[in-house]
Amino acid sequence: MFMTYNSNKMFFYFILFFSTMISISSNSWFGCWIGLEINLLSFIPLISNSKNLMTSEASLKYFLTQSIASINFLFCILLKLFIFKNFEMNNLISIMINSSLLMKMGSAPFHFWFPNIVEGLSWMNNFILMTWQKITPIILLSYYFNKNFLIIIIIMNAIIGSIGGLNQTSLRKIMTFSSINNLGWMLSAMMISENLWIFYFIMYSFLISIMCFFFYMMNLFFINQLFFLNINYMIKLSFMINFLSLGGLPPFIGFFPKWIIINFLMLNNFYILIFILIMSSLIMLFFYIRIIYSSFMFNYLKLKWIKMNFKNKMIFNLNLFSFISMTGMILSTFFYL
Repeated sequence: MFMTYNSNKMFFYFILFFSTMISISSNSWFGCWIGLEINLLSFIPLISNSKNLMTSEASLKYFLTQSIASINFLFCILLKLFIFKNFEMNNLISIMINSSLLMKMGSAPFHFWFPNIVEGLSWMNNFILMTWQKITPIILLSYYFNKNFLIIIIIMNAIIGSIGGLNQTSLRKIMTFSSINNLGWMLSAMMISENLWIFYFIMYSFLISIMCFFFYMMNLFFINQLFFLNINYMIKLSFMINFLSLGGLPPFIGFFPKWIIINFLMLNNFYILIFILIMSSLIMLFFYIRIIYSSFMFNYLKLKWIKMNFKNKMIFNLNLFSFISMTGMILSTFFYL
């Protein structure tokens, strides 16, 4: 199974879900902070495993970095409420609050913890960290953001996300830098409208879930494991399609939300920002294609002792997701009228 079901885990998943609801439905900054804390305390038991030292280290690092971000967030709220009530310090306070929320979601330049922690997590926990854990900070950020500061952050996300993934051999780290790059697109969508951000986030979560499920199913963690994958060619094909869709190549559905963001940014005259985002996406596609190339084109040995038994249901699901990715632009013509 993709995740093991037991009562403890289900309890913490339940709290993880409700802590996000507490934060985004709260009518005070203090309530938002409480929701973030509950979220942190529910995610740590999910990632820690006494049998695996890597997960223990990852959970400790995650706890420390998130605690620093939470303390900073609480400090800024108290400053805003009590000290700078009558003073015009809005720019400084907004930058401080934004910084702590950006650190929470693993955005550049506060991403120092993100690639290290990801290396110690399973694919399921990686999926939660790259998707669900970004919801609360981004929604809180949309309430109170400094536009000029956010534009700088978007540019940094795009550049660091694309260049950081170039020399990586670990698939988890590649997906992390991909997540940082996509966060640049998410923040630019959030700057335009909340609905556009939700749409982009749903699409991104869908594509990331397919990739994480695929890597989990194949037990893949490094690029060199792809060299000798003697598996069903249909699975390889769906792997390629979904990766290119995640990169935002035009015929696939991953391009659709990026296309809408580009349109809206052009209406708002953010030409330099669009240029940087598109260039960074091309670099992302380069290292995605490198992964695909290694799994497709390398002359591998047929290893007799690696037997991959796939259920027809799994192959059907992957092919169905690939079909959704492929028909993206056909569907998008109906939505965009």
